[in-house]
Amino acid sequence: MATLHRPAPARRTCVPHASGVPRTAHRPRVAPPRTRPVRRPPPRPAALARDLALPLGALGAALLVTALMLTGTAAHATAALAVFAALTAAVSLLARPLLAPVVALVSWMFYDGFVLNQRSDLAFQPQDRTSLLVLLLAGVTAAGCAAAVRALRRPPAR
Repeated sequence: MATLHRPAPARRTCVPHASGVPRTAHRPRVAPPRTRPVRRPPPRPAALARDLALPLGALGAALLVTALMLTGTAAHATAALAVFAALTAAVSLLARPLLAPVVALVSWMFYDGFVLNQRSDLAFQPQDRTSLLVLLLAGVTAAGCAAAVRALRRPPAR
């Protein structure tokens, strides 16, 4: 039988590198050193409380309004404002300091809409503005105290 094409060249056993020096033996690949997987610590309860402070504060205000309406003590606006100020301060202690005005505003909306005006209407009469100021002061004061305590607990910078 006749061959109509040229025979293929024999395979080389060594492959030249870019430097022109042929490589004679294959180096085994070295596996990277095994490291332990990085485990993140579980979220701290304080960080979780800071993230959930606003929704839990709104839930607490809604439950407080419900309790005041059922017991009939919603007619005592001054006592209800004191209870709402205590709730606002407690939630602001847990929340991030920048959220303190928002916590106070949510608390004021529940207080003004359901305790003062009884029909979920928000108004800006003098007593409404006074209650907003009281709740804002309670929230900002509590958030400032909590921020000061956190700053004192931090280790000093080197």
